[in-house]
Amino acid sequence: MSVLLINGSPHPKGCTYTALSAVAEQLEKNGLTTTMLQVGAKPVRGCIACGKCAEDGHCVFTDDPVNEAVDLLREAEALVVGAPVHYAGPCASACALLDRMFFRKSGPYAHKPAAAVVSCRRGGASASFDRLNKYFTIARMPVVSSQYWNSVHGNTPDEVRQDREGLQIMRTLGNNMAWLVRCIAAGKAAGIAPPAPEAWEPTNFIR
Repeated sequence: MSVLLINGSPHPKGCTYTALSAVAEQLEKNGLTTTMLQVGAKPVRGCIACGKCAEDGHCVFTDDPVNEAVDLLREAEALVVGAPVHYAGPCASACALLDRMFFRKSGPYAHKPAAAVVSCRRGGASASFDRLNKYFTIARMPVVSSQYWNSVHGNTPDEVRQDREGLQIMRTLGNNMAWLVRCIAAGKAAGIAPPAPEAWEPTNFIR
């Protein structure tokens, strides 16, 4: 059983990575394997809503990590997305990646546990956390909780490592996600199928 962790920060070994590493370590202690995908500092295109991805499940743009993330999540049992806070919201590259990763491609993600992790120097953590969780809830992915909102504080990785409560939150998140992944696997083995979705009934308010 595997978990995909997406590091939305442009810094490969920065504060967000430090938080995600604490989650990954706990997942691995519980017997799960982890893959960390680094978004990096190269530009990530925004979604242009062309709809071509509905044909084959992949984005028409191939010069950034979006399609790699799509393929990795289809194979994984769960997802953790980490992002730094920029102007009281998740960094733009993380949102651009998730917009395209989820737009018209999220069917295979349904019922896979997911969680968001945010890193900030001081403020904006809860707003960023809320923004990231919306991707999961629209895709029918169970959102995994911890003992507090999933954030760490610090301006450097060393400062994050001094956030004892923040790292405890990451460890608790890893334990809770591992438990839920194993519970879902046990349910499937016992013949308990996930709920079938109803046919979508789009309702607009302008007639």
